[in-house]
Amino acid sequence: MDSPVVVVGGSGRVGRLMVKKLLARGESVHVIGRSAHRARRHLPAGAAFHRGDVRVAESLGRVLMRSSAVIYCVEPGTDESGPDRPETTLHIGVRHVLDAATAAGGHPHVVLVSQIHATHHGHPFNAYGRVLDWRLAGEEAVRESGLPYTVVRPGWLTDEPVAGPRVRLEQGDRGDGQVSRQDLAEACVQALYCPSASGVTFELFNEAGPAPTSWEGLYAALEWDPAPVG
Repeated sequence: MDSPVVVVGGSGRVGRLMVKKLLARGESVHVIGRSAHRARRHLPAGAAFHRGDVRVAESLGRVLMRSSAVIYCVEPGTDESGPDRPETTLHIGVRHVLDAATAAGGHPHVVLVSQIHATHHGHPFNAYGRVLDWRLAGEEAVRESGLPYTVVRPGWLTDEPVAGPRVRLEQGDRGDGQVSRQDLAEACVQALYCPSASGVTFELFNEAGPAPTSWEGLYAALEWDPAPVG
């Protein structure tokens, strides 16, 4: 890509896998995160780190203004109130990043990591600071942004593909299951290079069977999201 790829939350467990995959493709990779210490410990050589907090719009700086793509994989807090409630990172933070990325007329492809059950308001997981409600609000902000986007709803994350190496993509938020962090990272990176991944929201799981050989084919089988109303 002509401009940097920015991974917001790139020093986290999934984010740093994405960073490694992007660097292996020869991309210029910039990471936004809150902890310089964590970045020094975990980020591979070649990634540029920028200290910033998605909850504070002024901290995001110029790096987003010239990005060709943005992957948002910030881990939420679960407090009922205060700065670590899910709303601050899953909705307010998403909107701050979208605003910063488009402030100078930018038009990056945005990949948002959400989660399964984001539309299930009655799910027990939503008791933790309405985390699912705010996941969905962040998704809607991305879908309404006018930017090319991909929303990924991974299943329950594992370190290894314990359910099998095959990747299953679903839509409609009806499924359940597990997916490895490696496959989530790969799905997000592949979305930047597969034209058919633009404008879709999907759930991601592992299952028994062979590993994927064509991500473009997987994305091409999905239905586009309905156009935003209004």
